[in-house]
Amino acid sequence: MKLRARTMAPGERIMNMKGVILFLPLLLCFLTSFIPSVYGSERLYNICTNTTAYTSNSAFGTNLNTLLSALSNATTATGFYNSTAGNSSSDRVYGLFLCRGDVSPQACRQCVANASVDLVKLCPTQREAIVWYDDCLLRYSNQSVFSNQVVVSMSNTQDIGTSSLTQFKQVVDKTLGDIANQAARNQSGRKFATKDANFSGNQTVYTLAQCTADLSISACNSCLADAISRLPTCCEGKEGGRILKSSCNVRYEIYPFYYLNATAPAPAPGIPPPPAPVNSPGKGGGVSSQLLIAIIVPVGVSVLVFIVGFCFIRRKGKKEYEAVRESSVVNAMSEVQSLQYSLASIQAATNNFSDDNKVGEGGFGDVYKGILPNGQELAVKRLSRNSGQGAVEFKNEVVLVAKLQHRNLVRLLGFCLEGEEKILVYEFVPNKSLDYFLFDPEKQEKLDWSRRFKIIGGIARGILYLHQDSQLKIIHRDLKTSNVLLDGDMNAKISDFGMARIFGVDQTHGNTSRVVGTYGYMSPEYAMHGQFSMKSDVYSFGVLVLEIISGKMNSNFYESGYAEDLLSYAWKLWRDETPLDLLDPSLEGSYSKNEVLRCIHIALLCVQEDPEDRPSMANVIVTLNSFSINLPVPEQPAFFVGSRTRSQVPKGLETNQPTNTSVPWSVNETSITELHPR
Repeated sequence: MKLRARTMAPGERIMNMKGVILFLPLLLCFLTSFIPSVYGSERLYNICTNTTAYTSNSAFGTNLNTLLSALSNATTATGFYNSTAGNSSSDRVYGLFLCRGDVSPQACRQCVANASVDLVKLCPTQREAIVWYDDCLLRYSNQSVFSNQVVVSMSNTQDIGTSSLTQFKQVVDKTLGDIANQAARNQSGRKFATKDANFSGNQTVYTLAQCTADLSISACNSCLADAISRLPTCCEGKEGGRILKSSCNVRYEIYPFYYLNATAPAPAPGIPPPPAPVNSPGKGGGVSSQLLIAIIVPVGVSVLVFIVGFCFIRRKGKKEYEAVRESSVVNAMSEVQSLQYSLASIQAATNNFSDDNKVGEGGFGDVYKGILPNGQELAVKRLSRNSGQGAVEFKNEVVLVAKLQHRNLVRLLGFCLEGEEKILVYEFVPNKSLDYFLFDPEKQEKLDWSRRFKIIGGIARGILYLHQDSQLKIIHRDLKTSNVLLDGDMNAKISDFGMARIFGVDQTHGNTSRVVGTYGYMSPEYAMHGQFSMKSDVYSFGVLVLEIISGKMNSNFYESGYAEDLLSYAWKLWRDETPLDLLDPSLEGSYSKNEVLRCIHIALLCVQEDPEDRPSMANVIVTLNSFSINLPVPEQPAFFVGSRTRSQVPKGLETNQPTNTSVPWSVNETSITELHPR
């Protein structure tokens, strides 16, 4: 059978071309209709707080429905909106949403609408809930102030290659530090910023930071600084990671996950302009159907491939992420049981507290190295028997201190309470304490500048966690080099919480008639008047930084003949515009001038006499990681209450000399927190 070629008449060709032209918009509409349902619809995490439940027909339920409807239908150019519903304080509902700074108002509204529907299904009876999506977050509560800061970390399961890991971490830290400040100061109404940077060859890392618009510049900076400080804990060496908080979020990836102009959404795939008329020889003009098909079909296929690929990447990305909620409430009794070690197991691990296993001594007891049968190494703190603390109080303290989980704090693993024995079990930190290396001329060289700068950042993140981000609000009160331990990778871990005080949520200051700590690190208002606050720890941090830079101990500095104390010497050099003379000679030729100058500047601000003039630890972390932020000019630092003569110690105040007086360094010298009810 022969196939006969048929030539279409001009009218048929026009009809076919019209059909193809009409089909293209329908195809595109059909395909792009999938985009809103895919883009931004991936639920990242949700939390339903276990507060008093409500019923659907209650006043609270009615008000919640009204609020969610208002949020779903709200139109805002900034991507942020908050509202309330209900007149009675007992049934009033507060809510808000925040959309990612680069999504369109339409996409924002769609995400919020989806979130409103989902949240009711996910949390059907809870009076407080929050849900995060790629494009938005939505939360509501029966309280006007969302004081319960919940933190969720998400890490990509894929690792960065070891060859570019160091450079990758440096670029991520610097870039996030830069955009945190940009986001806080964004004048567009959206506290949002993005940035990309190369880290190895042509490889690029993409970063994002955003706050809710109700935060002040300092509050946004503080929130983002905390979020950035948490990334190493969850996402060290990972290709991507993000921290989701109820008031801010940060993220980094090795692929673009936001619109690259970071100011407005990329235009949706559209129909390309029609081609210019092409005259066919002998046909009297017009466009050939073959040419139209050659143009239209690839466009349609490209759009289809784009959407299918987009869906695949989104689903794949979701599977590759692991989310962890960092704040949770658990039963205290089960915690106590899970943390308890038997005395027999501790004795076996330490060879019955053999002197050969002793690695430190202090005012609160001796420290022993222990090894469990499974090979795990422990630091066992055997508290002195005259501590005067009861068993119930001891258990309560252990449970609370065990909640302090941060990579820059020595971790409490458990305890033992049998007979008169009160024992604390900590992770073992192998590289002793910072003073062991810092003040020994033969060991100083092991602390090159990159390690010292890393240690400074680690101490800052640990203090910030104590002050702001743990379930407890803790003032350490005894920060010093012997209480900073170093792990196998020379990461700093703050230890010895024996002097620590717990603050209430809204408490900012405390007073005591019993001043404890170590002179040379104490702020003047604490040493002289017993007044302490978070700024007391900031002062101690400033002293620590100057010691790390100079390799000299503040309390013994008068012996050098340069000045009465290290702080005064650093200030004189700064005033005379020769601050680099403070630098430890062992660092000569191996340091970053900008980093050293930045650290000296920050340290001098931390030791200002007026606590109000000292920065918060959140601001310290932001300014450590970003050189684009202008710092205030430091004034002359506070006077130094030394330990050279007893006449310098205020009469009637108790002193606490460094707890490692029996040895020139301390190992795992940690003790239980001195708790005070909020």
